[in-house]
Amino acid sequence: MSMMESIAKKKPRPRRSFTPEFRAEIVELCRRGDRSIGEVARDFDLTETSVRQWVRQAEIDAGEGDGLTSGEREELAALRRENRRLREDVELLQRATAFFANETR
Repeated sequence: MSMMESIAKKKPRPRRSFTPEFRAEIVELCRRGDRSIGEVARDFDLTETSVRQWVRQAEIDAGEGDGLTSGEREELAALRRENRRLREDVELLQRATAFFANETR
């Protein structure tokens, strides 16, 4: 079996969730500098990309990098959900208004 066939047959990793405490511990291990991000990821069966994102977000939250903090990300997501709901409400009210305008004629 060729390498491409083995990669094609490999099942995707199921989506996992981790507690904020676990993420903080992983970030701390990476920041100590004893091991690389890749080594920490392998040791804990994590993807290197996820660990890099956790480290980057921790730096942003600590004010050491540019970007949205975790709190700002949560607020933005909540505002987007609210905005979507309000748009749906407006659309529903427009349809109801049009319906009742036609009924009264």
